[in-house]
Amino acid sequence: MAAQKSAQHAPGKPTPDSTRRSEKSRRAIYDAALALVVEVGYPKTTIEGIAARAGVGKQTIYRWWSSKADVLMEAFLDLAERSAPDAGPEPYTFPDTGDVAADLKAVLRATVDELRDPRFEAPSRALAAEGVVNEQLGRELVAKLMQPSLDLYTGRLRAAQEAGQVRPDIDPRIALEFFISPLAQRWLQHTGPISYEYTDTLVDYALHGLAPR
Repeated sequence: MAAQKSAQHAPGKPTPDSTRRSEKSRRAIYDAALALVVEVGYPKTTIEGIAARAGVGKQTIYRWWSSKADVLMEAFLDLAERSAPDAGPEPYTFPDTGDVAADLKAVLRATVDELRDPRFEAPSRALAAEGVVNEQLGRELVAKLMQPSLDLYTGRLRAAQEAGQVRPDIDPRIALEFFISPLAQRWLQHTGPISYEYTDTLVDYALHGLAPR
């Protein structure tokens, strides 16, 4: 016992960094959750499976999250955050070139690219499906994942109103659904292919209805 005590306090012996260890475990859990959803699907993904893949005890996961849905949502948010630099220096802004149609088409084309990306597609579908039956999770998804984008759409449409490109009487929050809701439905329910041509057409159709009379 004396020898152990002496070793613990020996000068120069590094103290374990619990913060670094926790961050390493958290990152391993994120990666494991995302990988398993892609490989086996959301229904077959379990806390036990995530723990085994990450090399941690399941108690570690339950200490930080209450369900696999919570793990996946945080992992997905982290993935989006880490992928943001790939989108350029200002990934969380909406382009405003003065041409609202061109700006909307550019953003929707980028959305199509993301929805087709295997890294995002499986976890996105899993979270969307779980959010339908789990109201609390669904509300969190809207608040944490969707609301920032919805705010950007709203701001761009308000700018178009001020420029006289969109009718002044429309509600931008309702109008933005003309662009994103059809795309989301087609992607989620496989009612048709998603493509640049499809989203460009959505913009053309919607702006025709929103144009000043």
